[in-house]
Amino acid sequence: MKKITFPGAVFTLTCACLSVSAAQAADNSINPAISLILQGQYADYKNDPEAYELPGFMLGGEAGLAQAGFGLGHGELVMSANIDDGFFGRMTLALADHEGETEVELEEAYIETLGLGGGLTLRAGRYLSAIGYLNTQHTHAWDFIDAPLIYRGLFGNQLIDDGIQLRWLAPTDLFLQVGIELGRGERFPAGGAADDGKGSSAVFVKLGGDMGDSHSWQLGLSRWSAEVSGRQSGGHDHGGGAAEIPTFTGDSDISALDVVWKWAPEGNYARRNLKLQFEYFKRDEAGDVELENSGPPIESTTYQGEQEGWYLQAVYQFQPQWRVGLRYDRLDSSNTGSDPDVLAEAGLDNEGHKPERSSFMIDYARSEFSLLRLQFNRDESYEQADNQVYLQYVMSLGAHGAHQF
Repeated sequence: MKKITFPGAVFTLTCACLSVSAAQAADNSINPAISLILQGQYADYKNDPEAYELPGFMLGGEAGLAQAGFGLGHGELVMSANIDDGFFGRMTLALADHEGETEVELEEAYIETLGLGGGLTLRAGRYLSAIGYLNTQHTHAWDFIDAPLIYRGLFGNQLIDDGIQLRWLAPTDLFLQVGIELGRGERFPAGGAADDGKGSSAVFVKLGGDMGDSHSWQLGLSRWSAEVSGRQSGGHDHGGGAAEIPTFTGDSDISALDVVWKWAPEGNYARRNLKLQFEYFKRDEAGDVELENSGPPIESTTYQGEQEGWYLQAVYQFQPQWRVGLRYDRLDSSNTGSDPDVLAEAGLDNEGHKPERSSFMIDYARSEFSLLRLQFNRDESYEQADNQVYLQYVMSLGAHGAHQF
C-alpha cells in the first residue's frame, strides 16, 4: 500500500522516520531546521471591512477581515529539531501587522515523542487542534487566502490550545488513527481556563485509504467540548464610556465531520491532480451572556445556542505550477434567550439571514517555496453583499517541508 498524503497520515509516518542515532540527534539539537514564511497581500472590498459581522455568531480571535489595501499577511518563523532519539520539538512564532503595529504571537510550542511504541504518539505544549481537517494546517498551506466561514465563526479562524494530545495509529492496511486532547481552555472559543486549567477536551478518529492507483480518500469525525468562563467577543462603543463587551459563560460542544477525496492519474501528482474537500460543524451551547461595562445593573440573558455550517471546495491543478479552485460556504444559527436585545448586542441574533459565500481562486507556484494567488469572493455573510478581491504572495525561506496539495 502506497503512502497516503493526508496531513495526519503523513505526519505520523514522518515521525516514525525521525528516530535517529544519538549522534544525529545531537547534531540536530545544535542545528535546528529553521524556516521563515513571508506573506503579503492586497485586499479590496465593496463594504467597510470594519463593519464585518456574521449574524448569529459571537466573533473572536482573528475572525475579522484583513485590512483594505496593501499589507503584510500572516508570517511565521519556525524552528524544529529532534531533541534526542526520544523527543522532537517545534516552535512557531506568528508575525502579523495590525493597525500599523507588528504583533508577535507564540502559535506553536510543543514536544512530541519518537518511537513510543504500540503506534502511540504523545504531544505536549501549544498546538493546532486535530478537530476537523483544515485546522491542523498553517495558513500558508491553505488553498484559499482566508478561512472558511464556519472556521471564522466558531474558532476565530483556527482552534489552538495548550495541553496534551495522544494519538494511536492502528497497525492495519486501512489508515486508522484515533486521538484525544486535553487542553487548558483559555483561548477562544473556550475561555477562562475553567476546571483549574483543564477546561477543554477533544476526541477524533480519522480513516483513509487508496482506491486503485489514482484515488485516495480520508474521513474524519471529531468532537470538542469546553467549560467556558467569560469568553469575550468584539465590543461595541456606544459613546461616552467604555465599550460593552459580550461575554459567555457555560458549556460549549462542537461536533465535526470532514471528507477529502484526491485524484491524480496513476498516482502522479506532479502534473495533474484534483482535491475535493468538505467539512461540516455543529455547535451547541448553553449558559449566560453578559455585556461587560453595561449598566448598572449589568445587562445579561440566558442563552441557548445552536450554530452550524459547512463548506465544499474543489482545487484542480490543470498543469504543473497552475491551479484553480472553487469554494462555497453556508452557515445557519438558532439562538434563544431571555433578553433578545442582549443577544443581538452579542451578535447572536441571526437577523433572519443565513450567511453564505462563493469563492474563486487561481494560483501559480514556481516551486514548493513560492506561490502567487488571485482570489475573488462574493461574500453574502450579512445583508449587504460584498465583492472582495485579493492578491497574495507566499514565500518560504530556509528549511521547509513540502506542502500537502
